[in-house]
Amino acid sequence: MTPLLKRQRGAVAIMVALGMMVLLAVAGLAIDTGLAYLVKARLNAAVDSAALAGARAVTAGNTQSEQTASAQAAAKQFFEANIPASYLMSRPKLLSTSVVFNAGEVTIDVKADAPMPVSIMQLMGFKSLTPVASAQTVRRDLDMAFVIDTSRSLIDVGPTVRTSAKSFLNKFNVTQDRVGLVHFSSGAVMDYPIFKSARGFQRDAMLSTISGFVFDGGTSSFEGMRRARDDLNAIPPLNRSSLRVIVFFSDGAPTSFGVNLPFGTCNRPGVVDSVGVGLLRLDAQYEYVSNACTLSSQAWNTLKKLPKYYNAVDTASTEWKVQTLSPRPVVEDIGDATKFKQNVGNAARNLAEAVAAKARDDNIFVFTLGMGEGLKDKNADGETGEAVLKCMANVADGPSRCYNANKNVGMYCYAATEADLTPCFSKLASAILRISK
Repeated sequence: MTPLLKRQRGAVAIMVALGMMVLLAVAGLAIDTGLAYLVKARLNAAVDSAALAGARAVTAGNTQSEQTASAQAAAKQFFEANIPASYLMSRPKLLSTSVVFNAGEVTIDVKADAPMPVSIMQLMGFKSLTPVASAQTVRRDLDMAFVIDTSRSLIDVGPTVRTSAKSFLNKFNVTQDRVGLVHFSSGAVMDYPIFKSARGFQRDAMLSTISGFVFDGGTSSFEGMRRARDDLNAIPPLNRSSLRVIVFFSDGAPTSFGVNLPFGTCNRPGVVDSVGVGLLRLDAQYEYVSNACTLSSQAWNTLKKLPKYYNAVDTASTEWKVQTLSPRPVVEDIGDATKFKQNVGNAARNLAEAVAAKARDDNIFVFTLGMGEGLKDKNADGETGEAVLKCMANVADGPSRCYNANKNVGMYCYAATEADLTPCFSKLASAILRISK
């Protein structure tokens, strides 16, 4: 063999060896980085779930330190549940969970890494790879009015209503969220107005008040909603939270609303009900304006005409139409039992839907919860109470005449039985917390 041929064979051997090393390096890079990519993807999912869990859990506790601890514990639990301790030979570790409170917003920052050994890449001097991941969830500030029906039709399920309503309140942040409480039947009572500048709400006091609720009277949905909307709008614009919500619970169709009309010799504002009771107080659950305002002392048909506009609070106001052609016809004549029941009942429904629509114009979400089979019963016009609640919430499966996709779309939840009530409240709370992120 000539010296030249020997040199050529040696050069080829060197080239083959170098080529094999390059191929091994490429293969090692492909294998190790491929595994690192899988670990990184799983790590991203774990920190995302941890950040969301922290944002949900930050509502637990009466102080910021307690809320921080709750958020961090939930983040750790969800992180560990979403990535195994030795996933693809890595060592996942939650590095930090930061919880920052700032003017009604809570920011949850989660960071983690997952060091992992390499295989063939060790030939290139690499000992390990360390995928890292981070996630942030910002929970927006919240202003919420909670409106609870306490009409007589709920008396048999009163304990469940109280328990479910309290569990709902416990899902919100007592130091950051602002919550007001209203209960209504024939009239509406503002139990706790929303704070107008400070953050937080009086949860313990509200829970105690709910425990004392009694169930009596009619269903003046408009009065409950009106008080809630007015309370939210009383917050100065610069102090309002970025998310504003009314949560409205009821078991029946609206039957009553306020008027300022002479009722025999009882000439003062009050609530009339389509079932024909006397004149009741606007600001009480179920109480006559005076002893002179009962059916035993006055004849209901002394209320001759309905006003053109809602005038119980301000006689000069033209914000709410009472007499109207749609969505249900209402005329002024209530001079006999049939006309009284039909026109008062139609006006009560119209006003409840109208105040919800006005709330959306104010950039307020309306969430409604209906309970009981009675909501699906049809009245003489073939209409159900459930249709009113769906219309108030502006949901797609509600009446087409009132659904507007360009306005805030809320949520309606139907609780057919007592057992469905707490899950329904939880569903609404989850939806509110979800849009607050």
